[in-house]
Amino acid sequence: MYFVPSLSHYSFKTRRDRKRLMYKRRKKAKVESNKGSEKESRETDHQRPDVVKMMPRPQNRASRFIPLIALVVAICVVPLTADISSSSLPHRKSMSLKMDEAFLKVNNELETKLVVSWMSNHCYQCLYQTLGLVPAGPGPGKSSFVDFIVGTRHGITLQLNNSDSNVELCRVPFSFGEHGNYSLWVKNHSVSAVNCSMVTHSDPVNSYLPILIAFIVLAGLSMLLAIGGAIIKLDVVRGLLHRLSNSMETERLINSELGSPDRLVESSNDNILPAPSVLSRRLRSLDTFRGMSLVVMVFVNYGGGRYWFFRHESWNGLTVADLVFPWFVFIMGTSVALSMNSLLRSGWSRCSLLLKSVWRSLQLFLIGVLIINPNYCLGPLSWDGLRIPGVLQRLAVAYLLVAMLDLLVARVHTDNLLVDVWWYPVRDILLYWPAWICVLCLEAVWLCITFLLPVPGCPTGYLGPGGIGDMGLYSNCTGGAAGYVDRWLLGNNHIYQNPSSRVIYLTHTAYDPEGILGSINTVLMAFFGLQAGKILLHYKDLHSKIITRFLIWALILGILSAVLTKCSRNQGFIPVNKNLWSLSYVTTLACMAFVVLLLVYYVVDVKSWWSGAPFHYPGMNSILVYVGHEVFEQYFPFRWRFADSQSHAEHLAQNLVATSCWVFISYLLYKKRVFWKI
Repeated sequence: MYFVPSLSHYSFKTRRDRKRLMYKRRKKAKVESNKGSEKESRETDHQRPDVVKMMPRPQNRASRFIPLIALVVAICVVPLTADISSSSLPHRKSMSLKMDEAFLKVNNELETKLVVSWMSNHCYQCLYQTLGLVPAGPGPGKSSFVDFIVGTRHGITLQLNNSDSNVELCRVPFSFGEHGNYSLWVKNHSVSAVNCSMVTHSDPVNSYLPILIAFIVLAGLSMLLAIGGAIIKLDVVRGLLHRLSNSMETERLINSELGSPDRLVESSNDNILPAPSVLSRRLRSLDTFRGMSLVVMVFVNYGGGRYWFFRHESWNGLTVADLVFPWFVFIMGTSVALSMNSLLRSGWSRCSLLLKSVWRSLQLFLIGVLIINPNYCLGPLSWDGLRIPGVLQRLAVAYLLVAMLDLLVARVHTDNLLVDVWWYPVRDILLYWPAWICVLCLEAVWLCITFLLPVPGCPTGYLGPGGIGDMGLYSNCTGGAAGYVDRWLLGNNHIYQNPSSRVIYLTHTAYDPEGILGSINTVLMAFFGLQAGKILLHYKDLHSKIITRFLIWALILGILSAVLTKCSRNQGFIPVNKNLWSLSYVTTLACMAFVVLLLVYYVVDVKSWWSGAPFHYPGMNSILVYVGHEVFEQYFPFRWRFADSQSHAEHLAQNLVATSCWVFISYLLYKKRVFWKI
């Protein structure tokens, strides 16, 4: 036994000094022997970790350090060469996971290599994609493993095949949770059967909790504002405010902002048309509906917290992001009907209104091409890669055509019609039959081109995404006739290069969701909105009749959508598809728009239960808000550098702040009576 002086007698500067002092009285030969034995045990432990526990205990005094050395080696080395516990590697791996990802370890106890493939359950008739190869087990009862990163946005199906014969051994559908740790064990169940079982090592994080918190906060603020508005509307409070201000202007503003009953207006217009001289006569429900669509559009354009349901659907189906643009188009058509009627009644000629409509459409188109263009961020715009279609371009085309149709058939006076004729109950349709004929002809053109136009290398009438969809048979046929027409007329370099179909279907063909063929159905969507405007004009002050007709239109369009889609996402005659702006997409969204407009109209304009705030303010300045949020997207306070770029909560907070900023800006502009008209 060796004597070691008390450490309190010395002062040490480094760890090496401490070790040298502790062992300075040992013999040099014995120290070298101890070091040699430790090195040997490390090398043996690294190669055969299970041998350490079976080794006989050394008979020298260094034996007391071997358990500690074995523990260190087991922690540091064993996970690289043998099976691991559920609390080591998965935990470390989860620290490097990104959003919408999970950790998966595939353990193979079979005597053959495994090919692991996957397919998203959201992908219709898709090919399996190879995830990786897992080596055969080292022996009976022993397993090899490989670590993988899997996506969590949608449920996926794992397929495990024998690498030699490519025979499917098992198929495992599973929905992984974000940042979860999972293990898939593949074992011999019997001579001819394989057992595949999934084990959860650690539960995923609740990535939807930030949405719940944000909803509670926003709901709480709305309740506080509603209570405050109710208090301000009390006669006692109104009188007090009136005495304090000593002005009738305060009472007028309170009535205006908190929803005092207004008459049903004769006109209401979109921001691309001149505003009536008296703002209080506007239908607040139209501005509110437009503002709701715009606010959600801004939010999803900023990223929507990077949640999949705030992004556009990869192909067939609907998400929240797919609702707002058609609704904006719908309410634009409604505003066209009311505005044109108001301007015609005030003495404008149809020719002058047509020229104004052409000029405004041209301005919208140029703003979309020259300002709201993703290529301008890369430097000066050049014709070689300039994208021609776009959101504002689509709005410009739809607005011009619908305005022309309305000017063709618009009635200046709608209150002097004969009431004893048979068509009087459906006068809001039959009086405008030439416009209906034109729209039906346009829709016939869309149907013929979509389903009859021969597309080289693709089946006629193809509506699929291409890529790995349809078992990879038509990988270059993204969008069928719609994509072919755009590439033929505009050129491959002048359309959108990163369509949403790349996310799941892995398409590599350029495709533009605001292309030429889809503009026809955008006109149809705006025309349904125009029909809503005609209902408001013909049944002015008859709230029950307006609501009834909105419901009838919603029912008719809903039934038509059910027939076209067979109430399914992929199996219908014409699936709901935002990228194609398919006929069923228009009828479905128009059905929903009639219902939403009905509810907003009843709550805001009929009952005055809600003033429409805060959506009313951006609805009054929609073009400014849309252009502004696109131009200033990368600037503070709309965007800042993240502390954790892989956090849904931080993305959601940033996108909500950015959207709220534009709502507040529109409120300030509204108070200053500043409206951007083109």
